[in-house]
Amino acid sequence: MNTATTTAGHVEPTAPKTPPTAVHTTPRVPGLPFLGNALEMSKDIGRFFLRCYRQYGPVFEISMLGNRYKVIAGVEAANFMGTREGRECLRSKEFWEGLVKEYDATRTLTGEDGEAHKQLRDVMRSGYSKESIKGRYDELVNITDGALLRDWKVGELVPVVEGMQYMVVDQLGQILTGAAPLEYVKDIRTTILHILNVLVTRQRPKFLLKRPVYKKAKSRVHELGEKMIADARARYGRVKPEDRNLIDDIMAAHIERPDIMPAQDLILTLTGPYVAGLDTVANTTAAITYTVLKYPEVKRRVLAEVDSLFDAGPIDEEGLMKRIPSLQGAIMETMRLYPIAVAQMRTATKDFVFQGHLIKEGEMMFVATSVPHFMDEFYPEADRFDIDRYQRPRAEHLQPGVYSPYGRGPHTCLGKSLAEVQIALSMARLFYKLDLELETPNYQLKTKTAPTPGPAMDFKVRVKGYRH
Repeated sequence: MNTATTTAGHVEPTAPKTPPTAVHTTPRVPGLPFLGNALEMSKDIGRFFLRCYRQYGPVFEISMLGNRYKVIAGVEAANFMGTREGRECLRSKEFWEGLVKEYDATRTLTGEDGEAHKQLRDVMRSGYSKESIKGRYDELVNITDGALLRDWKVGELVPVVEGMQYMVVDQLGQILTGAAPLEYVKDIRTTILHILNVLVTRQRPKFLLKRPVYKKAKSRVHELGEKMIADARARYGRVKPEDRNLIDDIMAAHIERPDIMPAQDLILTLTGPYVAGLDTVANTTAAITYTVLKYPEVKRRVLAEVDSLFDAGPIDEEGLMKRIPSLQGAIMETMRLYPIAVAQMRTATKDFVFQGHLIKEGEMMFVATSVPHFMDEFYPEADRFDIDRYQRPRAEHLQPGVYSPYGRGPHTCLGKSLAEVQIALSMARLFYKLDLELETPNYQLKTKTAPTPGPAMDFKVRVKGYRH
């Protein structure tokens, strides 16, 4: 029997907790034996979730490689992520445990919730903010110019995702960490591919982690992490607090608060910016390259803006975004139609009812917040690429729960403000400097879903020459 102690010290019986009850039976999406829905998801995971939402409603169940998942989707799910109940009912830990164990670490930012998550965000908030590059926009432009000169040769067909990956590591390395470890890009890429596919999204079998190519790449990333630890330790105490970068902040936390940042977490945490950039910024900028080149009127407007921006001299950091509304519209529209954060993976921390469906404690879940991106109800002619959706009075993205390019809830991308500047400047400089064209005028972008959605690695553009 449940009991409670009164102010007089007497023990009184209390009513037992009543478990939440559902009013709907959650539908199961039909799939293949063992594979379940994996094949359809691999073709276009965003459209798969949209189809299921249309057919089954905001809650349904899918399967993949023998595992079952509850899915909550639509504006209902996106808005739920920002509520107190959403924070209390969902956690991230289980999906990232494999990554943490693979690095022999104790925890990672993406896999923590509650106070532990807040502590780690506090350590890294400044380093991942756009304030971390204040006064350095022109430096970011110069880094970008160097990457374009090195990897985007006139007359060649350039593999766009790979080119962007090298550019991102160059940028993040020099801006956030003080070094650009380009010799490790392929190792980082291989390690990410295996860990996310096998241990996080669980789209591939575990035996792949025994492959020599993965073991060698992981060893190289470990080597990079050790170098970063040595460099950061040597800088500690020699850099003013206001001049510290992300790596300085992480090392300071380790030395001053080892309970928050223990030694075994340093390699995973210090190499994190490269992991994040290769898996998000590179895919996004590659997709933007395609959409701007695909639509001639968009390209014309973007080129006019970037020419005006850079021909005016040094960049006005405060007024940057106001100078490039068409490019910003193209970026936002690309992130709507080609989202990286299609869904967040979570585990239910307790039994709860969502939209009349019972979600049980311990159930693995997808929270499909990008479903509204593809819905005509919120974006008229949603399949049409329209860069003016985001300007007032339309501002279609401001409807509650309809636009989630950086995720939702407590785990919303910590580097969002930095990524917005990095993406805008990178794309502005790319189109200002280079005269690009698609392989063929009627080229349709091929995409991949593993480990995360984005343009296929064989997407290429031709560098016709330099514009400036």
